[in-house]
Amino acid sequence: MTAGRWTLPAVIFICALCWVLTYFLFPGSIASTVLEGSPSAWQPARDFLLPGWADRIVSFLIYATIGYFLIELNNQFSIIRMRASMQTAIYFLLVTVCPKMHYLYTGDIVALGFLISIYFLFKSYQQTQAAGYLFYSFFFIGAGSILFPQFTILSVLWLLEAYRFQSLTPRSFCGALLGWMLPYWMLFGHAFFYNEMELFYRPFNQLLTIGEFFNLQILQPWELAILGYLLVMFIVSAVHCIAAGFEDKIRTRAYLQFLIDLTIFLFLLIALQPIYCSALLPLLIISNSILIGHFFVLTNSKSSNVFFIISLVGLILLFAFNIWTLL
Repeated sequence: MTAGRWTLPAVIFICALCWVLTYFLFPGSIASTVLEGSPSAWQPARDFLLPGWADRIVSFLIYATIGYFLIELNNQFSIIRMRASMQTAIYFLLVTVCPKMHYLYTGDIVALGFLISIYFLFKSYQQTQAAGYLFYSFFFIGAGSILFPQFTILSVLWLLEAYRFQSLTPRSFCGALLGWMLPYWMLFGHAFFYNEMELFYRPFNQLLTIGEFFNLQILQPWELAILGYLLVMFIVSAVHCIAAGFEDKIRTRAYLQFLIDLTIFLFLLIALQPIYCSALLPLLIISNSILIGHFFVLTNSKSSNVFFIISLVGLILLFAFNIWTLL
């Protein structure tokens, strides 16, 4: 199943049926609550640019684009030691079991920039002239942070990982800084020309807004359920990556270690600031999907097969639980 040619088409078909099911069960009753905790700049832009009937369609298309990029990311950097689409199938399943993620919101748009930024960061690995790659990587972080200002926090991890990739030099650091600043220069030009400077100040004000630390009570049941599931899957996948790391190339081990660090970082961010869970969850699902896919594709023991079946049953139960909590 993990290496089969028909696994991904079957998953896409099943996921599409589930999206149709949730559409008829919840035609519009949960749309208004999806954007809680999102930056204030996103809601007006979304309502202005997108009619309500197209909300789910655009969201599905964005998820499909991310799924395609996940395949290309693996083919480009050989994170999984074969041409596999399991990471995309897992990504689709994890998104599908959360009906509230079927609507378009901040995390969907930011996730696209997040994935492209990872691509350019990986391209900078041991490059002597890495300024261009880090410029593009941080450009997408800056662009995403305009919609979701807390996205900027990831730039700290990006710099640390660039140093570990041996691509961080004074020149590439300046390139990264310019890349992050460029979207804000463009935003400043627009805000200054149209005399809407509040638009330019808003991301910085949002970045300085700090919610209650470790206030997990504000998380909804479906968020707690998916986070618990992702945590269990991450622990198992990360342990496998570390234990079987000698089977991968040094470059691949560096990429996998980055994904492990990134996933831990995102879990900590959600724990510290649960109010931003809805925007951070798509990013967490992306990094987890690659690690889980790496685990399932490259293991074929009896225990891993049993765990694979248990994880599928867990997904079905998670989907049923999320449906039940919304009825």
